[in-house]
Formats: sequence, structure tokens, C-alpha cells
Amino acid sequence: MQYRTLGRTGVQVSTLALGAMNFGKIGRTTQDEVTAIVDVALEAGINLIDTADVYGGGESEEMVGKAIAGRREDIVLATKASLPMGDERNHQGGSRRWLVTALDDSLRRLGVDHVDLYQIHRWDPRASDEETLSALTDLQRAGKIRYFGSSTFPAYRIVQAQWAAREHHLSRYATEQPSYSILQRGIEAHVLPVTEEYGLGVLAWSPLASGWLSGAIREGREITSNRSAFMPQRFDTTVPANRARLEAVERLAKVADEAGLTMIQLALGFVTAHPGVTGALIGPRTLDHLHSQLAAADTVLSPDVLDAIDAIVVPGTDLAAHEKNDTPPALLDPSLRRR
Repeated sequence: MQYRTLGRTGVQVSTLALGAMNFGKIGRTTQDEVTAIVDVALEAGINLIDTADVYGGGESEEMVGKAIAGRREDIVLATKASLPMGDERNHQGGSRRWLVTALDDSLRRLGVDHVDLYQIHRWDPRASDEETLSALTDLQRAGKIRYFGSSTFPAYRIVQAQWAAREHHLSRYATEQPSYSILQRGIEAHVLPVTEEYGLGVLAWSPLASGWLSGAIREGREITSNRSAFMPQRFDTTVPANRARLEAVERLAKVADEAGLTMIQLALGFVTAHPGVTGALIGPRTLDHLHSQLAAADTVLSPDVLDAIDAIVVPGTDLAAHEKNDTPPALLDPSLRRR
């Protein structure tokens, strides 16, 4: 396992981090299975576990808490808030009112008195940067969080938040968690230059592109992944964007074969090769998934392989731009772009 410094925090984290979205009802995993996955991950040298309150409506946090009981101090523990937790309109977002409550709820579920990294899961356009940053700063000073970060923020919001922290003398976001893979490279054009400029740690989610780069999805095979069962539109190969992804996967598979690598090693090695990326979040649902992903822990791609990837997917482009989660609100709501 390799380790890198998380932004400017001084904290050393593994380049592969354990994502817990599949723990519980989403991945249909039991507590025993989750504990086994955490055991093997820690034994392999992974020291960062990332979850969120919204994963399974709190179930993932509860499972992580039970799995790490008795060894909390050896783990860099991260969770997230701001996505809706139920139907109540104020049980979401970046307001002080909600974040204080949400963090207490997460700490209770995790069975800990603090988390190392608390992340705003998505930017909330209804809450000012000062509102959110002041709440996070106070929670940090209270000892409930060590650092805080953002997740899937567009580049201009990352810049705005850094400016707001300086303007109002508040603590700043120390990390960003964007979606990044060979098939979704848009952050190379905007987000990564900004995070490098401000010294933010970057934890990339979906490095296997929701399973497209796992090696299981190939031309002529039926797509039967767990993700495709509840998001079929993202795997319908009659859709042009999905067809483009499949064609890219076929070409990437040849690159991996010639380099003596699995598709997973190619995909994870690509993400961790970028100098602006601290680590890649893997989200195994089974021990077999975990072992196949741990095989990439020491993968270093050669310049020739990286050049071959660039020739297949142009740097800075997304093959499925419609799946991005950082679209400005005015592009989604017509009323926001009409006088």
C-alpha cells in the first residue's frame, strides 16, 4: 500500500480508501460481511474509511461503527452530510441548523466522539458559504471534527468557498471528493487545477465508473451488475453515451492485456497516477471485489500506458456528461435562467 499526505493536513492516508456506500441495503451486505471487508482492508494497509449519513439512511454508518469498534484510533474516519435524510424539508442542506444535528446523529451511529473528515456531500445553493463554513468551523473547534471538506463541488464553488473562508476568517475546506475515472475525466479541465492551486486533498469516487471498468462489462456480455439492477438507464447500450463507453472499454481492455494488467488495476492506477489526486475510493460489495481491487494497491502505470489511455479518452472529457452531479442549478431549473 502507498500513502500520501491529505492536502495540507499532514495526515497520511492510503492511496486506496474504503468507501462504504455498499454496506447494508444498497449492496445487500450483512454486518458479518462488512466486518470481514473492513478486517481485510485494514490488514492490507487501508487506513481511511469513508461513509455518509444518506447511505442506507444511516445503516452504513452503523455498520462501519460496529466494524471498527476497538480500533478507532488507527483509522482516518470520514463521513458526509447535506443530502436529504427523510421527507422533512430541513433535514438536508448546508445550514447550521441541520449540520449540527446531522453530525450528532452520525457520531451516534458510528459510536465515536469525533470524525476525522466531515464532508458536505453536495453544494447547497440555499445556504451561503459563510453559513456552512461557520457551522463547520465551530464543530471543528468543539472537537467533533478534525477537518472538513466538500464533495462533487464544481470548480467555481471550490474557489468561492476558499475566498469566503478567508474573507470571514473561518476554517476552509481541506479536501474535495469528486467523481473521477478514465471514462469521466472532466475534472481534469476545471476541478483538479483548482484543488492543486489551493492545496486540497482529493479523494476520487467511482474510479471504476460504476462498474464499467471492473472487467465484467464487455461487448456481447449481458450486464448483470448490482448497480445496473437499480440504474438500468446507465447501462443500456442502445443509448449513445453508453455505447461510447462500451467502445472505449473494449479498447482499454486491449491496453490492459498488453500491459499485463487487469482492468481494475488499469482503472485505479490511472486515477492515482494524477498528481492532484490523493487517493481512490473503492466500494467493494464482497470480499472477492475487495481482493481484486487491492491488487491495484502498488500499480504504477508507465507513460506508454497513460498515453494509450489518453488516445482512447481525451483528457478533460466526460463520456457521460449527463451523469455529472455538479451541474449549476440554472441548467437544471429553467426558472433560474428566465427574467
